[in-house]
Amino acid sequence: MADLATQLNTRVDTFTCHNGDKAPLPFSAAEYAARLARLRAIMAEMDLPVVVLTSMHNIAYYSGFLYCSFGRPYACVVTAEACTTVSANIDAGQPWRRSHCENVIYTDWQRDNYWRAVRDLAGGARRVGIEGDHLTLAQSAKLAEFLGAPEVVDVAPATMQARMIKSAEEIALIREGARIADLGGAAIRAAIQEGAREIDVAMAGRDAMEAEIARAHPHSELRDTWVWFQSGLNTDGAHNPVTTRALEMGDILSLNCFPMISAYYTALERTLFLGEPDAASLKIWQANVATHELGLSLIKPGISCAQICDELNRFLAEEGLLQYRSFGYGHSFGVLSHYYGREAGLEFREDIDTVLAPGMVVSMEPMLWLPEGMPGAGGYREHDILVVGEDGAENITRFPYGPGSNIIA
Repeated sequence: MADLATQLNTRVDTFTCHNGDKAPLPFSAAEYAARLARLRAIMAEMDLPVVVLTSMHNIAYYSGFLYCSFGRPYACVVTAEACTTVSANIDAGQPWRRSHCENVIYTDWQRDNYWRAVRDLAGGARRVGIEGDHLTLAQSAKLAEFLGAPEVVDVAPATMQARMIKSAEEIALIREGARIADLGGAAIRAAIQEGAREIDVAMAGRDAMEAEIARAHPHSELRDTWVWFQSGLNTDGAHNPVTTRALEMGDILSLNCFPMISAYYTALERTLFLGEPDAASLKIWQANVATHELGLSLIKPGISCAQICDELNRFLAEEGLLQYRSFGYGHSFGVLSHYYGREAGLEFREDIDTVLAPGMVVSMEPMLWLPEGMPGAGGYREHDILVVGEDGAENITRFPYGPGSNIIA
């Protein structure tokens, strides 16, 4: 056996390991090839011989591999000829199995082996595409140090634009997510009763969704599916975490289901009441439902996000409720979650001029929030998923909304 000094001197910075067979990925080889072809078209237009992707969403979108960082950096390096994920040794062969492309593993034997791996794959390029909204200042400095201070070009906006139009395979997976979200909603509704804790109700919905994902998508990695179930004061924020608060009669409730299938996010969100709502609460709820229905009717190809927002703002202003609007009226779907991703160019906000087109998938989710102490206090939110087609949009959410369906006796 070699002595310790010899072992220390022969440990490698990077290596490859095809441990096992490639796993079934959520999309076909043709789908990943088409995505990479679009990325290489962007690279050609920007005169970029190499792109170093570092975000969870873009790496997953182009390679199929969704990393778990735990403080370590990851990458997907794309050139005109190759696509290679760069992963930490702690993950062993799993990144290669879950990548459509090749994979290089970097070790922890010395600091910055990650950047040595990226440097070797970049091949001395003098112009490098990066994600400006993800690469930190510290990592930008490392890139300059190890790649010889190349000119960097931000490809994040262009890749976001490319992700906005969903393929047929993507839309099929999103439909599955919407179906499974509806099942989670049904499990949550069945678990609601006086005295139940928010966490108890949330677990019922999460368990139902994970069981169905495991059944219907047995080759997927089961990760990140979650529920936010909020009650009373806790409904004021759309992203408020679950608590151990026990439900009381008269509570306003917020049901939020998020099944995650292979990094693809879908959502179901509904307002409910435990017992009959008072007159003021019912009025606000009905107004939010009316806003939701108006928004659903507006979604079609050819209209801009800002135009939809303007119409909904006008309606709420006429109702005297615009000041209680909580956030934008909807957003895009795809590779995103509460950890990663956002197609910010496809949100129903005043400052977004993107025009809806066939293949886009968006939500309609108005929310009104009235502070504690006001009549009708609480957060009211409905959320449906729509697939934009050639002539209109298809609502793929089936769970009912409004007072006619979601008052729990």
